Amino acid sequence: MPRSAGMKLHHLGVQTTDIDNCLEWYLEFFGAQKEWQLDHFSELTQRRLPGIRRLVEISAGDVRIHLFDRAGHSEMQPDPNGFIFQHVCVSVSSPEELGEMRSKWIELYESGRFSFASTEQPTEIVVDDEGVQSLYVYDVNGLEYEISYMPEGTR
Repeated sequence: MPRSAGMKLHHLGVQTTDIDNCLEWYLEFFGAQKEWQLDHFSELTQRRLPGIRRLVEISAGDVRIHLFDRAGHSEMQPDPNGFIFQHVCVSVSSPEELGEMRSKWIELYESGRFSFASTEQPTEIVVDDEGVQSLYVYDVNGLEYEISYMPEGTR
């Protein structure tokens, strides 16, 4: 099969039951900004995502995330033993940012301003044999993010 040299990730879609809670958390935790929002959708979108009510695009650096809510969401987490996107990794430009993000996550969690689907706290920052440093956190919906610092010359 041919390999697409021009392929890159455009955005990540995150479904939530409380878009305001989710949006505010993403804006604060990732230091993101709101780009645009929709509340009218094509027939195709309505067939694929029945009950979709609102979609908001945010961006942080080169990462775009589409947050959307749907009426009638079951609020159930995916089966961890089934096929799921286990986590999404975003990179930061310095090791110090990892510590800052870990502290920010704890601050937002302890503030009581957000509802979280999981009470699991961020991991410690781990360093692999190549010097890549990683931290794992859950968003307000219980979706896992790996946040990594990758020194120049590493994978």
